[in-house]
Amino acid sequence: MSAAVSLFNTYAQKANWNPSLEDNGYGKALQDTSWADGLRGIAAVFVMFSHLTIAFARWIVIPCHGKNGQMMWMQMPIFRLVGQGAAWVALFIILSGFVNSLKPIKLAKGGSIEPALSNLALSSFRRSFRLVLPATAATVISWFITQFGAYDTAKKSNAYWLYTTSPDPSSSWGTALEDLLWAIRTTWTYNPNNPYDQPQWALIYLLQGSMFVFTALLTTINLTARWRAMTITFLYFWSWNWGIKIGDPMVGPNVFTGIMLAELNHSEYPVRFAKLSPFFAPPIAFCGLSLMSFPSQFQDWTPWSDFLLRGFHKIAPAGAELMRFWPTIGAQMLAFSIVMSPHLRRALSRPWLLWLGKISFPLYLLHGSFMRSILAWLLFSRQSLTEIEEEGKKYRRYPLPSTPTFLVVMPIFFGILFIATHFWATKVEPHFGIITKTAEDVMFGKGDKGTALPVRRD
Repeated sequence: MSAAVSLFNTYAQKANWNPSLEDNGYGKALQDTSWADGLRGIAAVFVMFSHLTIAFARWIVIPCHGKNGQMMWMQMPIFRLVGQGAAWVALFIILSGFVNSLKPIKLAKGGSIEPALSNLALSSFRRSFRLVLPATAATVISWFITQFGAYDTAKKSNAYWLYTTSPDPSSSWGTALEDLLWAIRTTWTYNPNNPYDQPQWALIYLLQGSMFVFTALLTTINLTARWRAMTITFLYFWSWNWGIKIGDPMVGPNVFTGIMLAELNHSEYPVRFAKLSPFFAPPIAFCGLSLMSFPSQFQDWTPWSDFLLRGFHKIAPAGAELMRFWPTIGAQMLAFSIVMSPHLRRALSRPWLLWLGKISFPLYLLHGSFMRSILAWLLFSRQSLTEIEEEGKKYRRYPLPSTPTFLVVMPIFFGILFIATHFWATKVEPHFGIITKTAEDVMFGKGDKGTALPVRRD
């Protein structure tokens, strides 16, 4: 990305072209960052789609039917993004780095270093609470309904993601409390594994990412924009090496990409190249979406994925994760193309996308529980258990329902889910904000002029 910026700068200097925001008419779009909310909403929806895909259409996950076999249209690049959950989680982490860096970098560029540091510390503090509190609440809800057999239907179904992520009720309420505390703790530990809400595996990396933002900007906030960008670029490449030590080798590169994009957003480059963006931004976005489509298995079955597989072995840093390397690069390219394009920014700032962005975190937290309970009941309640053979073993499970049943049930399920997530965002989330503000006032000592220990007066 830094190389692309350098090429842009060289071209602009040769062309002596430096239009103002008013000159090109793109000022409002290039100053608006609400597109990040729209893209976050899309990412949350596609994470849910990926779990639906793994549950009911696992054939989309593989690139084709057998090596050099027939490729269905839903297995083709871009179309197969409905099953690429890891790629959309990468976008979540990039957007986290971007949004958390915007205001501190803007203040630093204006010379307001102390307010920038204060904002950085405050946003990092709030971020921890606003991640942990909703996640804990979602875990408690899922744990509670588990004890009453809410996931029994899902566990007996032949929908892969449903039966592999549905926990059993605990043997007693005493054991259940122990299981709950263990689930909450393990969500925030190395190799997270929350049995009551599997998608929460990514939350510790979002939290780590916000700490990376704090640390990186804390050490570079006094630098000029150029030296800060160079330092963050160095950290980007360096993080490919040490990222494996924190459990997820892609957190560092994605977070530092987000910081670089925030720096780019406050620079003159998006303005300079706004008129050219219709020519270069869509191809970059298309390439990014194609890389995000890289399959997680059987990559050598199709020419396009085999080409990327061989490229991975040639250029990937040591410790890079194959199934997430190209999707991560693709997500970074997509985010870069949006920052540079006023048209893409406008497209992602539509009211309905901003609404999706508003409910994105509740959707991420709740969709798993709703799929394993309400969706399972709607799809399998009238089914009879049948004998199904899998990997040489026989099981009695509910068979997958017919296509007409899906067409009837899915709109009902989406309606229930989106109503619930909207309620969570408007009625439940504010309470977490109140708790966070109370903790902030207490722990920051606001209104408290006393000291922790008596002061000597000799």
